Amino acid sequence: MTQIGTVASLWRYPVKSMRGEQVDTAFVGYSGVYGDRLFAFQYPGSMAFFPYFTGREYQPLLLYTPRFRYPEHARQPVSWAEAESTSVGITPLYSAPAQLAVDVTTPDGTSFAIDDEALIQHLAGTERDAGQFTLSRSDRAMTDCRPLSLIANQTILQLSEELGRPVDARRFRANIYIDWCEGSGLDGFAESKLVERRLRIGDKVVISIVARDGRCAMITYDPDSGAADPSILRQVTKAHERIAGVYAAVLVEGLIYPGDAVELI
Repeated sequence: MTQIGTVASLWRYPVKSMRGEQVDTAFVGYSGVYGDRLFAFQYPGSMAFFPYFTGREYQPLLLYTPRFRYPEHARQPVSWAEAESTSVGITPLYSAPAQLAVDVTTPDGTSFAIDDEALIQHLAGTERDAGQFTLSRSDRAMTDCRPLSLIANQTILQLSEELGRPVDARRFRANIYIDWCEGSGLDGFAESKLVERRLRIGDKVVISIVARDGRCAMITYDPDSGAADPSILRQVTKAHERIAGVYAAVLVEGLIYPGDAVELI
């Protein structure tokens, strides 16, 4: 195996299309990062094949901040240590729904439990029928395409240079941000070269890069204001076939940390 990079940062998004949280460790399971996209709101105004209420329909949704009420239960599956030490193939148990409760702080500073009807009223405002909103919960991360998303910081740096201004990495809402190693031969937008290759992250996790990440309007929205900057998507489309980052499937699950080696198998 050859080291090609290191993990720069790890992120998860407890509620789909709301603000993410940077974490100091992530349990990467077959169904995605533990606690990632655990909840999502659905609204019939969304597309039938993609029923989620997202920042595309309501940009301020990106400014809502979810937090796990009991962070210790959201770190990793409750039986991971025992499952890992007992036998390869033992499936760890996830925490009970009550232990993975989420509270959401709105942009105006009000806090609601994720299942509080008042939160739905807040999201609906005066423009939508609150009675048509539904809350979904799934232990399988409700990601758009694949369980895991990765992007290199060099990709974001190159895009910043092309646009002549800094681009906030949070716009890309990835789970794993990577720094390529010097001498790896990889630079900005090089993730596409890894499709159909396998990577080991840290001392255990193995993933398979399965597809390039085709981007949409979500990367145009400022993570601090929700304001749109269409020039970002235009540049990614014009210069990079609308691709930035990659999706992966998980072959061997486990814990990963910032600073972990990323090795090409």
